[in-house]
Amino acid sequence: MSINFPLLLVIAVAVCGFLALIDLLYFAPRRRAAIANYEGRAGVEPDQSTLDALNKEPVLIEYGKSFFPVLAIVLVLRSFLIEPFQIPSGSMIPTLEVGDFILVNKFAYGIRLPVVDTKVIDVSDPKRGDVMVFRYPSDPNINYIKRVVGLPGDVVRYSSDKRLSINGKPVPETLVGEEPGSLGSAKLYQEQLGEAEHLIRKEMARYRVEPDREWRVPEGHYFMMGDNRDNSNDSRYWQDAAIPADLAGMVPDRNIVGKAFAVWMSWPDPKFSNLPHFSRVGLIH
Repeated sequence: MSINFPLLLVIAVAVCGFLALIDLLYFAPRRRAAIANYEGRAGVEPDQSTLDALNKEPVLIEYGKSFFPVLAIVLVLRSFLIEPFQIPSGSMIPTLEVGDFILVNKFAYGIRLPVVDTKVIDVSDPKRGDVMVFRYPSDPNINYIKRVVGLPGDVVRYSSDKRLSINGKPVPETLVGEEPGSLGSAKLYQEQLGEAEHLIRKEMARYRVEPDREWRVPEGHYFMMGDNRDNSNDSRYWQDAAIPADLAGMVPDRNIVGKAFAVWMSWPDPKFSNLPHFSRVGLIH
């Protein structure tokens, strides 16, 4: 069962804020009145312990008021500015490794309300080559991270020889090296998508060899691919009977979470015997 953390956070802020408001409007005036009545008694020297007891907040109110500013700050930061994520799979290798902790710019593509994810302020649109976090179209409770390949109106083609073309033009790529793969060697290429220059990985002997395929990206949607081209569940493969055929594999604008921009820590295997490290800290290209 997935936990809707944004919803829980909003509820927690609302409850704590309500407790703080109740104290401001009801309990605090009663405490002040009780103290004033005690101090106003003739011939009685006020006792400090009694004053402290009269001024003591109810336990629930005390906790609510203490947590409210902290939770409110977390809500604002997480909803509108920056949200942390951890990479769970190898679909973005070599750009992102399993266990990388990344930061996502939540306002890069517009200001959205938490929970309902409604865009209220436009900022900019995703650019070809951006690394983007989004909610999986078939299950919005799951966050995915891929690279933006196709923009609205683009025609994206992926050939049987693993070459990517956009609007009839092959995307420039240059072989830069090889490394071990699951079935023989894997080749690393420097790819140029728009203004973004980055590495991609292809396992040339991978069993998943497919015919040429072509997609037209509808307005308000994006075509996403992983940099680990033969080990990525992305727009090329998503199928859902509940989604119209012309939208299959496409990510609608309403599902966008934000732009991934930095790795701040890596912890591939979170066990006490394997500590986190910071060797991969840096900007995401």
